[in-house]
Amino acid sequence: MGKLNRAKIIKDYRKIPKKALLLNPYSKTLVSIEDRDIIERYGILALDCSWQHAKEIFKRIRFKNQRSLPFLIAANPVNYGKPYKLSTLEACIATLYIANYKNEAISLLNGFKWAKTFIDLNRDLLESYAGKGCKEIEEIEKDFLSRIAKR
Repeated sequence: MGKLNRAKIIKDYRKIPKKALLLNPYSKTLVSIEDRDIIERYGILALDCSWQHAKEIFKRIRFKNQRSLPFLIAANPVNYGKPYKLSTLEACIATLYIANYKNEAISLLNGFKWAKTFIDLNRDLLESYAGKGCKEIEEIEKDFLSRIAKR
């Protein structure tokens, strides 16, 4: 994420905007269009950490606006093909896309060869989730997972 001009790397946790939308893979609430105002006003906060330590790290964080992402497949070199195991960049792209900031999401693809693959791999799901409320996204995800379970 440090390659992005729009991204800020904050090393002092006290400088993190407390009302930002924190991407937390363990949150019970999904990112949705309902978060657009939070994103617009306070931004997105994504922690760049190893999946091995993620659960431990997220347990200690107390933020009001914590969100997880619905079912998506990783395209990053470390977790390619694994559901839910997104990189920080993929999580930011997905969040922007779902909140109907599609142009901004696409602009994050520059400089990362595999990032376009993430969009291509998940295009149908991202389009289904985009602009929808949390409950609708939960239904879309549930529907999708039940269809692939029947295969």
